[in-house]
Amino acid sequence: MDEQERAWKEARKNGIGGSDAACILGKNPWKSNLDLWKEKVGLVIPEDISDKPAVRYGKEAEAPLRRLFELDHPEIIVSYDQYGMIANDPDRPWLFATLDGDLTMGDSRGVLEVKTTEIRRPSDWYKWDNRVPDNYYVQLLHQLLATGYDFSVLLAQIKWEKNGKPQKTIREYWYFRSEVQADLDYLRPAEDAFWRSVQDKKQPALILPSI
Repeated sequence: MDEQERAWKEARKNGIGGSDAACILGKNPWKSNLDLWKEKVGLVIPEDISDKPAVRYGKEAEAPLRRLFELDHPEIIVSYDQYGMIANDPDRPWLFATLDGDLTMGDSRGVLEVKTTEIRRPSDWYKWDNRVPDNYYVQLLHQLLATGYDFSVLLAQIKWEKNGKPQKTIREYWYFRSEVQADLDYLRPAEDAFWRSVQDKKQPALILPSI
């Protein structure tokens, strides 16, 4: 781990990032809001998952998938800063986002989030049926709050097996601020309340993660 990455990880402890948001609402299947709170107040050290195969694959696939998006959308300028942390709300300096892609489309600004995932059960397809899984959706909302941008795009590479043969598809899911404003208005006070509990070191009520 180089010095820049170490500083970025340290800064993440002092605020709420995109991957934290789903925990706060009980939408992360692997981590509860209470687990996150214990990490933020320093009671536990976050698990290092960087060596897990799925995480390594996702990290390596991000750059070529971002480039593919750029090729498919010549009308959009795509920029990227690996350790850039955007916090555009002066009243909430702890509210930040690190983007997989910073998008400029005419006069509009947007967020690119890149995901790689594998469907292991046919029943899991409903999570991707004209929508994205709840934990990813909340992350997109958080990024819109942190950046103040106009839209977000989730670029997903989805893998599965059919009759024992590997299959793969790439999908785009677009969300515009004007269409999700009600959900943004719901998330903002939830994140405010969670961060107050961190600052006050007052344990929040447990919200069981979604399955």
